[in-house]
Amino acid sequence: MTIQAKGYATHSATTELSPFRFVRRDPRPQDVVIDILYCGICHSDIHSARNEWGWTTYPFVPGHEIVGRVRAVGSEVLGFKTGELVGVGCLVDSCRTCPSCDAGLEQYCDNGFTGTYGGEDKIGGTPHSVTFGGYSDIITVDERFVLHIPENLDPAAASPLLCAGITTYSPLKHWKVGPGQKVGIIGLGGLGHMGVKFAHAMGARVVMVTTSPRKGEDARKLGADEVLISSDAGAMQKAQGSFDFLLNTIPVGHDVDPYMELLKRDATMVIVGSVEPLKKVNGINLIFRRRSMAGSLIGGLPETQEMLDFCGKHNIVCDIEKIAIKDVNTAYDRTVKGDVKYRFVIDMTTLKA
Repeated sequence: MTIQAKGYATHSATTELSPFRFVRRDPRPQDVVIDILYCGICHSDIHSARNEWGWTTYPFVPGHEIVGRVRAVGSEVLGFKTGELVGVGCLVDSCRTCPSCDAGLEQYCDNGFTGTYGGEDKIGGTPHSVTFGGYSDIITVDERFVLHIPENLDPAAASPLLCAGITTYSPLKHWKVGPGQKVGIIGLGGLGHMGVKFAHAMGARVVMVTTSPRKGEDARKLGADEVLISSDAGAMQKAQGSFDFLLNTIPVGHDVDPYMELLKRDATMVIVGSVEPLKKVNGINLIFRRRSMAGSLIGGLPETQEMLDFCGKHNIVCDIEKIAIKDVNTAYDRTVKGDVKYRFVIDMTTLKA
């Protein structure tokens, strides 16, 4: 006996998402069954649905920014109860035994984590061999990979916290961003706007680094103290050597040298947006001021819960545009064009319409 689910899937790299019926596993003793209320649209969903990274198996159900309420729990589940507001992010399984998993850093699982969609389903219990994501009405997830959503947060606007939120919170926390620091957020989109909000809440002096004066105005409304227009050569030169930390959310390959020159000695720029080759990295910008360039991938389950609790305390959510599931393909096209402030969220109750 399995749980009947309905959602939206794509069946090839060139076809649109359309209604799709499938099954979820019945809950094991350690599982939580969740009625999905909202699911954010991440640019990774689009890359994956269109097989732009070359690994997608079809049919494919995207979605890893999931918020819903608990329908049922297995007999061994202690941390969740029926009716509770919960979330599921980018991970639904990992090996649980490696040093990374032992440290609560499941995103760096030495044996490979299982993504919420498109990953090898090692638990089983369904006819499909890969995981199906949150563009659906229900999901079954191991308790370890379920998160508590603060009830004071708007559940729709909280859903992108499960990816865009933790992707920016994790490096800011790891590199100890806080009061007295000048922090630059490079790029204002789904990730960048959350970087501004978090860095501001952590007490840093936040500078939006952008090519667009219009986006600079938006960033000030989100909490940025200053704006640096990166296409202004004079302003960029004047700002060289003045930043304690840079969070780079640019989603495509680019020349990082102008940004590296902004850092102080021993400061770091962290890449979170570009999962493709960078166009240029000049070693002199690293060597002469002992600067560092690093990367960061989402967060583990303990840190993601910490981020959600931080959001509850500071009333931080994403700026969203809510849509019906029937409009998902249009939302994909608009996301690619950058025509959203700053995240689309699908209202999953519209699956019943």
